[in-house]
Order: sequence, then structure tokens, then C-alpha cells
Amino acid sequence: MAKSEQEFSILELQARWDKIRIANLYDTLDRMGYPNQCVDLGIRPLFPHQHLAGKAVTCRGGRDPRTREEMQAESADGKTTATFVSVTDLCFPGCVVVVDGGGEPWTGKFGEMTSWNLKQHGAMGIVIDGYIRDLLGLEVIPNYTVCARGTSPIESAKRWRINATNIPIALPGTLTSQVRVSPGDWVIGGPDGVIVVPEEISMEALIKAEEIEKREQGMREDLARGMSFADAYKKWGRA
Repeated sequence: MAKSEQEFSILELQARWDKIRIANLYDTLDRMGYPNQCVDLGIRPLFPHQHLAGKAVTCRGGRDPRTREEMQAESADGKTTATFVSVTDLCFPGCVVVVDGGGEPWTGKFGEMTSWNLKQHGAMGIVIDGYIRDLLGLEVIPNYTVCARGTSPIESAKRWRINATNIPIALPGTLTSQVRVSPGDWVIGGPDGVIVVPEEISMEALIKAEEIEKREQGMREDLARGMSFADAYKKWGRA
């Protein structure tokens, strides 16, 4: 009988998920009857050889509704870290911060310094339906992966702010209009895209995806040793 997720630490599971390729995970979920878990293909790692895996910490934002007077009263430059701090308070080792941008199209939500803060609170990376700032700085943060639509120099302060945290959110989907992301779901990202694994099926999905990885690696090694594709496919069943 398969063990439950509760029998492993989050970091143990995160290390296992971090070895799963996105296409293999898609095949796994497709066979399990969950074909619509791939988010919009425009959301992917900024740096193509990176991989991301972690449990979701969610937040949703939108256009900043405050008046100029309210912003100026809050701080001299109109910036605030209040809602950002609420996100870091939710973070834990092995998490991924997932951001529903609320349809605001152009600002850079989070950036290099805020990403360092998330990392110091345990985040493996961030997934944003929108843009982020500071490409060069993000590239050198170790063991931290950003999945976003790209980068923008436009400051989000006074234009966009977080309005809810730790709630179910929705990201645009690829084969469906939206993909639900709930706190605690597993979020896996790589060069082929980003996939959300509902927490309730995550252990079954992980075990099945690991089996596909094992078969693919066996086929890969046999092909490298000179076995014909036909024979390797007959042996391992991957194509």
C-alpha cells in the first residue's frame, strides 16, 4: 500500500518532485483523468534550464485602489510592504509563491530583493500570471526559480497590490480557461511549462511520475548503448 504524503517531510517530497520532468508529469496526470492542469504556456521559467517544485502559497492582487492622498499618507514614496509581509509570513521551506495578478498587465510584481526575502523564508521560487522585475538579479539567486510571462521595469507600487493571501486562486490554463491553485497544491515548473498537482492526488501522481522517469531513463541509457529504438521501445514502452 502506497504511503500517504503525511509520512514524508515537505522537503523530502520537494526533492522527489524536483526530479520530475514536466512532460512526464503531464502524461501522468492525463492518464489519471486530470488533463487540464497545465497553466498558460506563456508562464514558464525565465531561465530555461531551471526547474521548480514546491507546495503552493497563494496570493491574489489587482490594481491599487487607493487615492494618491492615501498612498502619500502611508509612506513618503507611496510604497508599502504590508501585504508582501503577509506573504512571507505564510512561507515555509519547500513552498512556491503563486501569484494571481488580477488582470493588471504591465507592472513588475515582485523583483530581485523581494525574491531574496521569499527565499530566506523558504520559498523555492515564484509563479506569476504577469511580469516581474530585475532579470539580471533574479538569475543569480541560488536555488530559486521564477516562472512568469517575462520582465518589466514598471514599478508595481501605486499601481498594483496584493489584496488576498492563502486562498484558492485561478491561473489561465492551456487546455482550459483556468487552472485552480489551492494552498498546499504542488506546483511543478520547467522548460516545457508549469503544472499544478492538486494536493489530494499528489502522492499517487508522484509515484506514477517516478515510474515513468525510471522507464525513460532506462530507455535513454539503452539507446545510448546502441540499442535500436524498436527494441528499446518494446522493453520500456516510452516514445
